[in-house]
Amino acid sequence: MIEVEVKARTDLETARKMLEDEGARFIETEHHFDSYYNAPHRDFASTDEALRIRSRDNKTFLTYKGKKMDSVSKTREEFETPVDSENMRNILLSLGFREYGIVEKEREVYKLDDFVIALDSVEQLGEFIEVELESEPGSDIEHNSSKIFEFLNKLGIEEKDSIRKSYLELVMEEKVK
Repeated sequence: MIEVEVKARTDLETARKMLEDEGARFIETEHHFDSYYNAPHRDFASTDEALRIRSRDNKTFLTYKGKKMDSVSKTREEFETPVDSENMRNILLSLGFREYGIVEKEREVYKLDDFVIALDSVEQLGEFIEVELESEPGSDIEHNSSKIFEFLNKLGIEEKDSIRKSYLELVMEEKVK
């Protein structure tokens, strides 16, 4: 699966109101606790990849995210599978992976047409909106990115306002300030 995704800072109250006005359907609120790992054989920060264990409401998933596929959005190939959190952590550490960082957030998930919209309150960082369209490999990434930006324009968010960095990258930047 290819995840065409755009992220930007926003005021969550304003975003909720716009989603309500547009007829978006609220799905759920989730608490995410993400532990990111770096490989012993290459540096994921420099290869633009990510490997994480996400604990979400008593469920845990291992997710690998490949390199970004365009210069505007956060489009990546993504693979995810359910795992046992402690066993997966022990496997990774035993193989020489090291825990690189933690991101914790509250996420409100909405659905509108083909869009999945996440309103995130991220510890240490603030409030964000992520809008995602799932695509098959070989699909038109630019077209899907354009659709997302058309949607975000309703919030006054333009392409120049988008953030291509991951929450982990933003958290790590905050640590060095």
